[in-house]
This record gives sequence, C-alpha cells and structure tokens, in this order.
Amino acid sequence: MNQPFNHIILFLVAVFLLSSCQSQNVITKNKNDKKITHIYLIGDSTMADYTGNYEPGKDYMKVRYPITGWGQVFQPFFGKDSLKDLSALKDSVKIDDRAHGGRSTRTFFQEGRWRSVYENLKPNDYVIMQFGHNDGSEKHIDRFVNIQGYKEFLRLFVTQTIQKGGKPIIVTPVARNFPWKDGKLENVHGEYWQAPIDIAKEMNVPYIDLNKMSIDFFTKKGQDYVSSHYFMNLPEGVYEAYPKGQKDNTHFQPEGAKVVAQMVFTAFKKIIKTK
Repeated sequence: MNQPFNHIILFLVAVFLLSSCQSQNVITKNKNDKKITHIYLIGDSTMADYTGNYEPGKDYMKVRYPITGWGQVFQPFFGKDSLKDLSALKDSVKIDDRAHGGRSTRTFFQEGRWRSVYENLKPNDYVIMQFGHNDGSEKHIDRFVNIQGYKEFLRLFVTQTIQKGGKPIIVTPVARNFPWKDGKLENVHGEYWQAPIDIAKEMNVPYIDLNKMSIDFFTKKGQDYVSSHYFMNLPEGVYEAYPKGQKDNTHFQPEGAKVVAQMVFTAFKKIIKTK
C-alpha cells in the first residue's frame, strides 16, 4: 500500500523541483534580457565625472573634491520613476561620461576619445555633446579651435552618431560665473554660444541651450549665492585638496553641478517626448 504512495510523492517532488528550476531560468533570462539605453556624454571639465578612473591611482576625495562636473551627477535623474514617463527609453539608462578637462572638439577627436565612443555606439543610444569652453580659448593654442573648425567637428560627431543609428543632442556651453553687470550674468562665450545652435538647425538635430538656461537661472539666484554655493570659490582650510582655498568661476561644486544636471535633464525630457 505504501510503495505506490511513496512513488507518487517522489514523482510530485521531482515535478516541483523541475518546475522551480524552469521558473528560475525564466527569471534569470528576463533579467539578462533587460534592455539598456546608453547615453554618452562628450565634452569638457564642466561635464566630466571626476570619480572612478578619471585620474588613475588618485583618490578623488583627497585630490579633487569638491569639484563636480554636471555629468557626474546625471545618472540619478534616470531612476525607475523617471523612466515611467520616458517611454522612448528602454528598461534602464546607463550614463557613460567620457568628458574630460581641457578638451575641445578638436583635441577630443585627435586623442581618440571620440573613436572610443563611436566604436561602442549602438542604435538608439544617445550622444550629448557640450564643448566650447576650450574651443574658444585663444590663449591655449594646444586646444583652441576657430569657429569654423568648431562647427566642423560638431558636424562630424553628429554625422557619425547618426551613421551608427544613434541620437545626437548638441548642448551650448554652460555659463561661467562672469561677467556680471547690473545684477545680471552675461554671456562669456561669444560666437561659441551660437555656433552649436547653428549646427543643430543645419543638421536638423535637437539642441539644449544650456548657456541661456544657466545664465537666466544664475541671475535669478544672484551673484553672491552662485559664487559661494555653485562655483569653486572655496575658503581656506576646509577641503583637503584645496588647503589654501580656491577662486574658480568655471567649475562647479556639487550643488552647482546638480542644478545644471537638472536643467539638462528637464530639456532632455522635452526632446524625447516630442520625438
């Protein structure tokens, strides 16, 4: 009497174990099938991520902090809640920040930094490009690019992004914290502000006018607040990396980087929702 019953029990246990294994395989497969949209950031120090391997062998907290590029704090804006409203994107977003200090469009290309991005680009990946700070720096001949060269390299990045099925977005250079006149921050980038907009319109690709957005936002916050909270104007004896303090109205502290990243993210959402 017990033998057939035992056989039934063993059979049911075997079925249960097999079913569990199959379910686990399905779960594992679903996890592996997760689709990722890569957003590549190419540009200069204002966009860079100073953590990780930016300076191999050096501790960011000891040699760089609190300097923060806006790309460094861009990833958190692409959480699950945000992606619910961004159906044009895939299951998750990976920010791949390739921006580096002192780079113009020309040097970014010549050093092979663009090639590395191009070779990894997949269809529907995004490339957000923000240059101009170094392109327009005539006193640094190692990085300077005249306005025509600046435009030509932007055309190249856009063209090759599209060739790989990617989606380029051009960004005008973020504002520096000068010059101020009568309580209003003014443009310091000259023609290097308008040139990216011209290329975006010429090539029919979206752009983010970050220079205007940041000028307007910083003006509303006021020079004193922006100087002490957003830019790298640091007192003595507070940060290990800057024992004598710092006067820097180009690069951002974490708070400044976050507000700029928010501007870019807000504009990015509008772009992909209208596409």
